[in-house]
Amino acid sequence: MLWHYVNKVYWLNGLYGIISAMKISQKGLYALQAMMMLARHHQQGAIKIREIAYEEALPEKFLELILLELKNARLVESVRGAKGGYQLRRAPSEITLGEIIRLIDGPVAPFGDADQLRELIDRNLPQRALYQVFLDVRDAAARILDHTTLAHLIANERPTIRGRKQMQIRGKETARVLSMVVGGRKSE
Repeated sequence: MLWHYVNKVYWLNGLYGIISAMKISQKGLYALQAMMMLARHHQQGAIKIREIAYEEALPEKFLELILLELKNARLVESVRGAKGGYQLRRAPSEITLGEIIRLIDGPVAPFGDADQLRELIDRNLPQRALYQVFLDVRDAAARILDHTTLAHLIANERPTIRGRKQMQIRGKETARVLSMVVGGRKSE
């Protein structure tokens, strides 16, 4: 599971709700690393699992399972024979991080489900602004992941995302990218 959810139940003005913290799993990181390597070697043909595992320092057996999942989703294809291995089915510019993450770990939802947040916005007038911020963060994270392709990553560039506003504090530019928590399964 690429995104791991740590659910916390809270009571706010007579309303129960759940906030989920977004984390990226080890499996998700491995999938992204493998896809980035395949993107870097896109024009060079298939790459053996052993080479991917060695170059990216990934456990070979676990990588086999991840690549099989990516193959079943038609993101990669396997090539048989002496020069066989795995390669991308589409160009790196056509595969987004959001697509990979949703495949491995499910929906991108740092603060819960978008529909749940919209319902809270409609029902809880005193806390509407708070829930709107949570919805905006969720939407921004999804937008960034859905507009960042493997080609962007291997070119070490950031995509231009419409609707992203640059934040300023005391005249200084701050970061425009949401940080993701990388972690295990331990929940608080």
